[in-house]
Amino acid sequence: MRTAGFLAGIMLFAMITPVVSAGQTWPGEPIDNHLHLTWATLTLDVNDWADENPDIVDLTSIGQSYLGKTLWVVRLSDWSMDTKEDGSPKEIVYIDGGHHGNEYLGTALAYLSAKWYITEWNAGNEEAIRVLQNSEIHIFIMLNPDGNDFDTRWNHNHTGGWTDPASGRPIGVDLNRNYAHFWNDCEPNNPFSPGGSAFSESETRSNAEYMNTVVPDADLYVTMHTGVWIMLYPWGKWPDQPSDWELFHFIRDDVHANVSDIPIQNANQGLYPNCGTSRDYGYGVMGFPTFTFETDDEQFVPGTFESLKDRLGEEMDVMRYLIDNVWYWRARLLIDDFTIDDDDVKFTVTNLGHASTRNATLQYLKGGEILWESQNFTANATSTTSITSGGFDYEGGEWRLSYQKRVIHSSQWVNQSLDLSVFEARMEAQALSDLIWAIQMSAIPLAALAFAFWWSREEKPFGLSEDDVIEAELID
Repeated sequence: MRTAGFLAGIMLFAMITPVVSAGQTWPGEPIDNHLHLTWATLTLDVNDWADENPDIVDLTSIGQSYLGKTLWVVRLSDWSMDTKEDGSPKEIVYIDGGHHGNEYLGTALAYLSAKWYITEWNAGNEEAIRVLQNSEIHIFIMLNPDGNDFDTRWNHNHTGGWTDPASGRPIGVDLNRNYAHFWNDCEPNNPFSPGGSAFSESETRSNAEYMNTVVPDADLYVTMHTGVWIMLYPWGKWPDQPSDWELFHFIRDDVHANVSDIPIQNANQGLYPNCGTSRDYGYGVMGFPTFTFETDDEQFVPGTFESLKDRLGEEMDVMRYLIDNVWYWRARLLIDDFTIDDDDVKFTVTNLGHASTRNATLQYLKGGEILWESQNFTANATSTTSITSGGFDYEGGEWRLSYQKRVIHSSQWVNQSLDLSVFEARMEAQALSDLIWAIQMSAIPLAALAFAFWWSREEKPFGLSEDDVIEAELID
């Protein structure tokens, strides 16, 4: 049935789609922008991208689906640069799509997230160039190729999935309930079919392994779906706001003010209770700031009359905003002031990021050993705080800040080396200035004392003789 619909759709598109000129700015018309992806067409496309754009596209396989289809990840960056121009590490963005095979617009949004940067890089777009010179974007476009090609939500593991009680027909595993974060811990589980155990499926194991081994430093993870037009942040299991609510609320408010009015909510409240999801695994286990991006469900097989580029234009605007601003999606601490007064270390810290951090410390090390560290302090998002800690009496070492990128306990720790030479030089200059002032101030009483001593020792001060008369006038 789907094959007949697919062929009919191709004939219909051939009749109604206008011819695109050779000078088009968005390649792929009409097929790429109107027909939903199959695994075969995706395989052709991503390999073409890699062959034609080796300067920015790196293609890798991270495993196989249940039926043996290759799981492709497209990696985008300016690969002529290992780091940013200033030598600092590039930001990491991770995106996946297609957990549910029949959610074609979510898969299309992941596909377009790659295609936009490739196309716009080649067109000389300043935003695309800036992003790819300062970031790596890793995109796992189609996580469930078996479900995609069979037009079903689940993968094709019928032995480990759910059996439809109405028809008795075996159903595969819902891959977005198969992650090791409160797996199988929400009711109801059916029809979601979480699998025999967490990571029982090759598709989710491959995704989690990639997160843990290739992109553990990611500062943004977006997983793309289709259903209700909404963006969902953690948690799915609980209605409570996540630890990094400041970050998620800032993004929500900024998107609404400047980009789109798409609803942005806690997943439990915005959708329904859900456990074992990649979103909550990404946040609760990996410590990434994560979103489930749900496009609307007005989708039909085999494609869309409206160009996918236009159909998902607003969603792409949101994705570009999230990617372009990824630098801010973590705490970023900067020392603004630093002094040592006796054994007290006094310093002021500004957090340039939109995420808060707790349990941060300033540390003094020598040979890798921590000799001294400040009291723990909290640096709220985009705020400044001052700290005083005593007990410092060391020299010959190095300073660093130690803090987590975000509040969530699983968030990655940062050990940030500091060059405080400017402050130390200022303290030395101040100490020298204080010494000179003290010498100057002490010189006056010393001179007076010397003069008095000289006076007392002289028999005839100022050369006066006994015959000299000192006249004085008595004033009434």
